[in-house]
Amino acid sequence: MSRLETRFAQLKKQGRTALIPYITAGDPQPAVTAPLMHALVAAGADVLELGVPFSDPMADGPVIQQAAERALKHHVSLHQVLDMVRAFRRQDQATPVVLMGYLNPIEVLGYAKFAREAAAAGVDGVLTVDLPPEEADEFVPAMRASGLDPIFLLAPTSDAGRIQAILKVASGFVYYVSLRGVTGAAHLDLTEVRRKVATIKSQTALPVGVGFGINTPEAAAQVAEFSDAVVVGSALVKRVAALAATPDKIPAEAGAFIASLRAAMDRAPVAKVSGG
Repeated sequence: MSRLETRFAQLKKQGRTALIPYITAGDPQPAVTAPLMHALVAAGADVLELGVPFSDPMADGPVIQQAAERALKHHVSLHQVLDMVRAFRRQDQATPVVLMGYLNPIEVLGYAKFAREAAAAGVDGVLTVDLPPEEADEFVPAMRASGLDPIFLLAPTSDAGRIQAILKVASGFVYYVSLRGVTGAAHLDLTEVRRKVATIKSQTALPVGVGFGINTPEAAAQVAEFSDAVVVGSALVKRVAALAATPDKIPAEAGAFIASLRAAMDRAPVAKVSGG
């Protein structure tokens, strides 16, 4: 079993929902990333989502765009991101790490070479925001050949055909984008999200994670009631940004925020819809 399969199986047995924090690799400076990853795990993170800085992050709102800009000021490349994962793996061999980013840096390196290097570094899954399933015929086999899970996004606008197309190629988990718009957008309609997650879960045995718009312990707890994973990005990255001038404080402050989400989620009643 992969690290992702193992972790989700453990959580299912415990009746708990995964907490997946997102941070941008190299933000606000490269030396912070590995210690921050460890702090998030210590605070209760079950899977880590590590953003690969990119110069044109079109699916991201201002908060994560600015995080990418801060990292790129230090010339953080895909190779350096893999080095950060290697550094994390020296102390943690169990926590799954998913890279989230855009296709261009992977294409430049080459799918097969990237997959081999990422797997060797300790990466478990790859989510490429701008790669639709219709164009993933070469990407998916290359990832799977190296034991990486290709993870795809589903949106509120995804129709039945789109859901099926993604479920055919996805593994690890499915990431449901709970809002129409970019990361960090506002209003979260929990009734609609709950209904859509139930629809997706009725068609797959894969875990379904929910992200975008979850920024408080209360929101995390509410989403934890019906999803398999809660993904928190912009709210955490904002806290990193606020401490950019005092980076030594970031792991503790970010860890405290994640711990508050974890505590709220663990208090939430869990009434899952079983997968197919």
